[in-house]
Amino acid sequence: QLQLVESGGGLVQPGGSLRLSCAGSGSNLNYYGIGWFRQVPGKEREGVSCITSSDGSTYYADSVKGRFTISMDNAKNTVYLQMNRLKPEDTAVYYCAADRLLFRLCVLREEYDYWGQGTQVTVSS
Repeated sequence: QLQLVESGGGLVQPGGSLRLSCAGSGSNLNYYGIGWFRQVPGKEREGVSCITSSDGSTYYADSVKGRFTISMDNAKNTVYLQMNRLKPEDTAVYYCAADRLLFRLCVLREEYDYWGQGTQVTVSS
């Protein structure tokens, strides 16, 4: 059974950077599509980025394109989300998710079986 644990959230000033980590255990992330999502209280969860393990293809929401980068370290069984030029509107709880069926084509919709517990990102001066 795959388990996911996010880390790296925190408080950062506008324009700053954070790197979120999503560590997998119990199964090899090489066989999954992995996505990052975020949610603000009272709003629906939003897909931010995803990566397909089959060929490393990456996808981004328009709101983060050019600022966020998703990557995978196979040796550490970990997926990262590098977030640069952060804005107050990036404030949210960030979740990672994984699904075997999305191994070849990940999506920015909530079609993932496995989810982490989330990590808070706050962008404020």
